[in-house]
Amino acid sequence: MVLRDLIVEWARKNGPLTFVEYMELALYHPELGYYTRASQRSGRAGDFFTSVDVGTLFGQLLAVQFEEMWSLVNQSAKEEPRFDIVEAGAGNGRLSRDVLSAASLVPSFYDSIRLHLVERSINARSEQPAVLGTHIDKLVYSNDELPHAIRGVIFANELLDAFPVHRVTMTADGLREIRVDADGDRLVERLQPVQTPTLLKYLDKLEVTLPINSSAEINLLALDWVQTAANQLHEGFIVLIDYGHDALQLYGSAQRHGTLAAYRQHVQAPSRALWLNEPGDWDLTSHVDLTSLTRCAEHCGLLCLGSLDQTYFLLGLGSANILSSQPDNSLDELKQRLAAKTLFMPGGLGSTHKVLVFAKGVGSPALRGCSHGTRLT
Repeated sequence: MVLRDLIVEWARKNGPLTFVEYMELALYHPELGYYTRASQRSGRAGDFFTSVDVGTLFGQLLAVQFEEMWSLVNQSAKEEPRFDIVEAGAGNGRLSRDVLSAASLVPSFYDSIRLHLVERSINARSEQPAVLGTHIDKLVYSNDELPHAIRGVIFANELLDAFPVHRVTMTADGLREIRVDADGDRLVERLQPVQTPTLLKYLDKLEVTLPINSSAEINLLALDWVQTAANQLHEGFIVLIDYGHDALQLYGSAQRHGTLAAYRQHVQAPSRALWLNEPGDWDLTSHVDLTSLTRCAEHCGLLCLGSLDQTYFLLGLGSANILSSQPDNSLDELKQRLAAKTLFMPGGLGSTHKVLVFAKGVGSPALRGCSHGTRLT
């Protein structure tokens, strides 16, 4: 069965789908969705690269930050020290494995860790024990929802950009919602009046008016996720790493066509008609509204400690030391230096990826990763 045929049939019976409904099916249909059909989609053999694909350095640097967070949480500990590390959108666990490998060099920190992996794909979850290897005893939870009463850190790398989004466009007659409808055996876009009042309220809160003939994505599910994460976090931190812009840039003339993109084998789709009619075969992604995420987090009782490019976050954690150290000309050392350049050099992952850091119940500590302040490009 082809997923497009299922969506066509659904549209014929029920009318045009919101783009949220289409994107949910395209990415997460239980049998035919893009993410659910494979345990890993990134890397050279996949459709896109993430910081994890560069090597173990990204996890090593995150472990530096998490160790500092562990020491801060333990300062207020009134019970047996424990530190929950919760990775949301964990896939098969590669990044958490790298974090744990680095953490194991500090036995007291490592011994306190309880690992929770949150992942929707059953295929990916089934591979987590093998990927974690010798660290499997640290895994206490593997499911598709955030655990309760977290005391430690929740982190997510490129999670929110893959959440299904609403798509809107500004016409001469006002804001319209872009929906997906059947036209024969094909899928096409339809403009319809906005029937989700929350979309209008979203833009009103930002005091944003889209330019005429421009389009944009609105990620309501990302706000829902932040609210849930804030509620589940009893004490500790949230670290979000993703593509994103502040609201004025995201919804301004510079992004008048929106940021939604489709990728396959590291190539962006040349036209919407192509990926629209091949749901399940393309990675769909859109940039995150950092302004709304931060406001939502603060409304939920979180304190924003930092909002900065990945470059400056990793510099605060010591990536510059790797580049400035005297080379020993070994292959491993060369790979480490190349990985550092890939992760934080401007123009690549370092500037396209943004880092938001929030705290709850631990005051307002000056974290190493936030030592460069608010630095967004």
